[in-house]
Order: sequence, then C-alpha cells, then structure tokens
Amino acid sequence: MYNTDIPTRAELPTSKRLLRSTVIAIAAAAAILVTVVLPAEYAIDPTGIGRALGLAEMGEIKAQLAREAEADRAIDAPAPAQPAAPASTGPDQQSSLLGRIVAQVLIGPAAAQTAPAPRNDAMSITLKPGQGAEIKLQMRKGAKTKFAWTATGGVVNFDTHGEPDSAPSSTHSYKKGRGVATDEGVLEAAFDGNHGWFWRNRTKGDVTVTLRTSGDYLAIKRVM
Repeated sequence: MYNTDIPTRAELPTSKRLLRSTVIAIAAAAAILVTVVLPAEYAIDPTGIGRALGLAEMGEIKAQLAREAEADRAIDAPAPAQPAAPASTGPDQQSSLLGRIVAQVLIGPAAAQTAPAPRNDAMSITLKPGQGAEIKLQMRKGAKTKFAWTATGGVVNFDTHGEPDSAPSSTHSYKKGRGVATDEGVLEAAFDGNHGWFWRNRTKGDVTVTLRTSGDYLAIKRVM
C-alpha cells in the first residue's frame, strides 16, 4: 500500500503567505461584489463597469419587478384598521384637511362636468317581412346601460353585439335569440366602440320593435 508522504515544515505555507492569500481573496471578492453583484442584483454601480457590461440594466429590471410585486401585495392586502383621529390637529393634519377641501371645492365640480350625464332614449323601427335593422349605442369600456325592447305584431330574431373602435370590422356577440318578442337587461361595454342590437323580421307581416335605453352612453343611432 502506498502512503502519501507527509510534507515537511519547509513545504508548508508560512503565516505571511496565508495572510497574503487571504487579503487577495478578500480583495477579489470585494471587486466582484462591486463590479458584478451589486449592479446585477440591486442596480448599484459605483464604478460604472456594471453598466458597461450590461449588468446594471439587469439590476434595474429586477428592482422594478420587486417594486411592482410589492405594490401588488399592498393592493391585495386588507387595509389595517385606522385609529380614531385625535381632536387636535397639527400642521400636517391641517395641510391634509386643506387639501381635501380644495379637492372637493375645485376638483370635484370639474370632474362632475367632464363625466357624461346618464341618458334616456326611446326609438321604434318597423320591419317588413325579411327586413333587418340595427340600433347602436356609442359607449366607453365598462359603461353600463339598462335596456328593454319589445316587438309588436310578431317576433324577431336578434343579435346583441358590438364593434370596437380599434377594429371596426370585428364583432363581439353578447347575446342571440330566434323568434323572440321581448328582451331586457344591462349592456356593459367590453371595449370602446359601438354596441347594440340587430333585429330581423322572419314573419309574414310587419313587426315594430321599440327600444328603450337608460345609462352611460354618448350617442344612439339607427345604423340600417
């Protein structure tokens, strides 16, 4: 069996060599920390080397993602119970109170002026046998309108749908029906665009459709 030779005292590193190796290792670690780790992980680049290597941009992306994740957690977290406000108000509280008063007096009326007022309309169309017609509302995304329509003299086929302003040729269908005399509900716009109803008379006599709408829309018009 071969036994490894034990090194002699002369072959062992001296304390001076060990100290120098330790200092070199610490210096190398510090250099890597400053030029690589800090720019890549925290977007901290005191030397400018990290940005030259593209590492600082990586760190900025990570920091942005971390801030967005923290903001999402803050939104999802339940709001803590707020203690009752003290009777006395300091300078900060007085400033906050003044800000709320200014917002209510100046900003509130301005917002009320820009918000569209609810509309109420009624429109009737008479369809001959085989004829189709369409009424559309111009609505913003998320706007809601109550509606009710009734067919007099027969039943109709209908299609409640919308076309977005960004792609007028595409159609989004909300509801369809065949041989229906009436329908009502709430139409909520899925996007900015025109939203409404198409009716076709498949009976042998004239049918009059009367539509009543009430809600948040900018305009109403018969399309065909």
